[in-house]
Formats: sequence, C-alpha cells, structure tokens
Amino acid sequence: MKPGSFTQFYIQLIFSPLHRESLLIPEIRPRIFEYMSGIVSSLKHKPIIINGVEDHVHIFLGLNPNLSASETVKEIKRVSSLFINQNHFFPGKFEWQSGYGGFSYSKSQISAVAKYIENQEKHHERKTFIEEYLKMLKDFEIDYDERYIFKPIE
Repeated sequence: MKPGSFTQFYIQLIFSPLHRESLLIPEIRPRIFEYMSGIVSSLKHKPIIINGVEDHVHIFLGLNPNLSASETVKEIKRVSSLFINQNHFFPGKFEWQSGYGGFSYSKSQISAVAKYIENQEKHHERKTFIEEYLKMLKDFEIDYDERYIFKPIE
C-alpha cells in the first residue's frame, strides 16, 4: 500500500464444498478452519472469525487492500483443498464448489457479524444454507441467476 493510503474493509466470504456436500463434519472442522485462518493471515488479511457447518463455510476478515476478494477466495480454496487432500480427511478428492458470496460490513457491524458466524450450528437448526444465502443476497440487494446458486448433487 502506498504511503498516505488508509483503508478499512471488512468482508464476509461464504462458499461450499463441491455439490454442497455435507463433508465438513464437526470432527475435522476446527483443523480446517484453523488452517484457513493461517491462509488468511499469510495473505496479510486480518482473520476475525471462520466457522460453518457441514455444507458451507463463513470467513469474516479485515481485507488487505492489495488483494481482491476473488483472489483471496481462490487462494483460500486452493491451499485448503491441498491441505484437506494431503490429510485424507475424505475418501477421494475434495474440492470446493466454484463461486462464492462476498458481503461488506462497516466497523460498527463487526461484533454482530462475528456473533452470527460463531453461532452457525444453532442458526442452521432453523434455516438451511440455501435459505440463509438467498436471504443475504436479497438483504444486500444482489442480483443473481438461480442457475449459479450453489446446488446439491441432483
């Protein structure tokens, strides 16, 4: 960043395993999320919280302005997939689904967003991932095409 440049960007990233499979079981999630936090830090972002449930992950971070959200997601997916496959957490090859959701927040919203992400298991007792995701797209007034929303295996 150039001298005299001052930024503050907080974003939440959401993505899913390929075909939205429920692969992120509770026994392995902490190791995967901890590893993802290290990836986020290595990209010089500020990890705030990473959590999720079996079929998706939420990453809330302070964004390094020298790296775009899409570059960040690409690298998190690439490196975490290598980690997951090298540790043989699943039979066969693990992959993340293409695409992601990215949502921006102000500093005053950090606590509420972090609490929301922290309580994912409880939250998803009442609402599915697709219901949650579509509500976020609507709340943020993001136009979308149904063909490109994360889909399960048919």
